Amino acid sequence: MHYDLTTLPNGLRVISETIPSLRSVAVGCWVDTGTRDETASEAGASHFLEHLLFKGSEAVGAREISESFDSMGAQSNAFTSQEYTCFWARMLDSDLDEGLRLLGEMLQRPAFRQNEIDSERQVVIEEINMNEDDPNDVAFERFHETVFAGHPLERPILGTRDSIRAMTRDDLVEYWQRRYGAGSTVIAIAGSIEHGRAVELVRNHFSDWTGDGVHHEYQRASIVPKVSVVHRDTEQSHLVLGGEGMTRDDERRYAFEILHLVLGGGMSSRLFHTIREERGLAYAVYSFKMPFADVGAWAVYAGTTPAQTPTVLTLVREELARMASGGISSDELKRAQGNLRGSLALALEDPNSRMVRLGRQELTGGEHISVDERIARVNAVTEADVELVAQQMLSGPYVMGAVGPFDAAELEEFVS
Repeated sequence: MHYDLTTLPNGLRVISETIPSLRSVAVGCWVDTGTRDETASEAGASHFLEHLLFKGSEAVGAREISESFDSMGAQSNAFTSQEYTCFWARMLDSDLDEGLRLLGEMLQRPAFRQNEIDSERQVVIEEINMNEDDPNDVAFERFHETVFAGHPLERPILGTRDSIRAMTRDDLVEYWQRRYGAGSTVIAIAGSIEHGRAVELVRNHFSDWTGDGVHHEYQRASIVPKVSVVHRDTEQSHLVLGGEGMTRDDERRYAFEILHLVLGGGMSSRLFHTIREERGLAYAVYSFKMPFADVGAWAVYAGTTPAQTPTVLTLVREELARMASGGISSDELKRAQGNLRGSLALALEDPNSRMVRLGRQELTGGEHISVDERIARVNAVTEADVELVAQQMLSGPYVMGAVGPFDAAELEEFVS
């Protein structure tokens, strides 16, 4: 992996990777702010701003932004997480100048027109309504707020209807002024572009931006066994069972990744084989992890009929106990290592994936290491490494988020 990094006089970082065989380029503006940085009265402000910045500046309105990206045949969008916000676009290399001009207007000079704030407020509320109509999303949200209870990560990315309705123009402007600036932003570019040219274009459109880096409140989470249920008369129950995980820079993360591939990471995983293939108890069953700067979590998701819920949860707990006490086999280790090697190689073929890797790692202070180095670390993981991580991570305490025709008391035995 080769990348180049330049910090402009205003503190804005430009990181790029040249891929000569392409005609396209992916660019992402990574802003060091997310849900965890909001106060209680600002809940949902990061995501609300993600929407509003596409409304443009006084010089370039929403219509011009959308029409310009469309006329280039570009893909453009944004996403908000608990720790950062990213505005991205992918286009022909010859259109990068125009793409950066549009992104520069959006991020540096948002107009915050009151009529657009009011209309987009309703859009965000409809997004909240849509998510709450999806029992799968609700189960995940309940797990997240339960496993991170009392921590800044507890709050939902979208905010709440009440917080979004109460947010004023002044609130949004103040949050943007406090969190958005040159010193808190990384511009990552991957594709058909030389670094010198990338820096020149970014300097042309972002050199007047000011602002220092931002601060984050980091703290540990305290996991307390608990079940959080939304009672609904659904045809399928949605179950998310898990516990405390690892931070994103934990030295054990490669062993933890392999553990999850064996536990519930694909069609050859233990949970998929036992619960779906052998017993036919669920269509979807898998495990996942959520690493952050100061805390982490992991969980297993399963969707099944209400009558089969106790059976599925029993099987999940049995598999967790089996892995915690016995680790994995040599065949499972080799298969998981091969999976990771292939996934890393496939990601190299997509400039958007390379841009995301560059931007996220630079913004969060992660290592910029080559695929060969990553593969070497994956290959260095032993069965003993995975067994130790399984003992440390899978033995509880557990929490659960669930949606279905039952109450929390009916599921408490599965988190004890």
